[in-house]
Amino acid sequence: MALDSIKNYLFSKYLAWITRPSRVNKHLSSSLPSRQEPGPVDWRKIRAAALQLEFKLFKTPLDYVDEMHRLTARAANEGARLVVFPEYNNLQLLGLLPGIEKMEESSGEKEGAGAKSGEADVSLPDLFRYMSPVVQPLVHTLFSELARAYALYIMAGSYTLSDQGKLINRAFLYGPSGRLESSQDKVNLLPMEHEWRIKRGKSFSICETPLGKLGFPVCMDATYFETFRTMELSGVDIVLLPIANLEEYNFWLALRGIWPRVQESPLYGVKGALVGSVADFTFTGRAGIFAPLELTVSRDGVLAEVEPCDREAMAVADLDLEALHALRSDHPWRDSNPALYRRYFPHIYRTE
Repeated sequence: MALDSIKNYLFSKYLAWITRPSRVNKHLSSSLPSRQEPGPVDWRKIRAAALQLEFKLFKTPLDYVDEMHRLTARAANEGARLVVFPEYNNLQLLGLLPGIEKMEESSGEKEGAGAKSGEADVSLPDLFRYMSPVVQPLVHTLFSELARAYALYIMAGSYTLSDQGKLINRAFLYGPSGRLESSQDKVNLLPMEHEWRIKRGKSFSICETPLGKLGFPVCMDATYFETFRTMELSGVDIVLLPIANLEEYNFWLALRGIWPRVQESPLYGVKGALVGSVADFTFTGRAGIFAPLELTVSRDGVLAEVEPCDREAMAVADLDLEALHALRSDHPWRDSNPALYRRYFPHIYRTE
């Protein structure tokens, strides 16, 4: 066996050892509150928290655990029953790899953020595959324990993982029992993700919970009308959306996402965002909670939205599902023409 292969094998074993579930559980046990039981649900007041995380590289897995715990506890202290983390919530764990900062700088100089994965000695897709065996069990253990301890529904954000040899961008939803309620693969990909050969999802996960029906598409999925209309027709009340926009913040460009979708297909939208800069990557966004115009005091469709686009923040708001259902049943301007849709849509979307 070549020396490099031996080093690679030993380091992968080391990563598995320092991220093992028993270590994570032991670390959390000293700081988690006594397990709380979910209280009664009032559909007129379901409090949601949209988290905006600042991108930072963690040198130890327990630092990452502490950060996720701190943010969850902050949301729980605000009375949240539902918490939304951002897309690419595994990027911070690349800090476990020695020399990652220099690697990213070198990669950025050679290829830029969106270049093809084969053009650098070690690409991000390579790193995602390498880290996948330790990221998934770490994430499951961590968010399962946090959801159980604080009696929350936590959409843990999305993670780039290897699944049967294929990269996927997958989001996870955990419930107050600590159970993984469902997962969701990103359906609509960025050009960069196509170059990374990420496998797209083929369906949307819908979860029926005491907080209403939840859907959780991923980032770019909110760019398209069909995603939210599918959610609405499936009975979804609240869409949980993780994003990580690799671009300078632009208010008008941001409108391609969740805000217009919530107006077109009446439901609530809770958006968590990854922001900040590391090496050649700069993410911006504004976490927020959105509703149909008619359900917001200012009639602007915004229940809560953070001000900064580049640092940690949190938006909190109460969702009224009874008001949402009443609006859907008697909307002032909504109309539909199912016969027209049946006639045209199968032909429009069919591919040979």
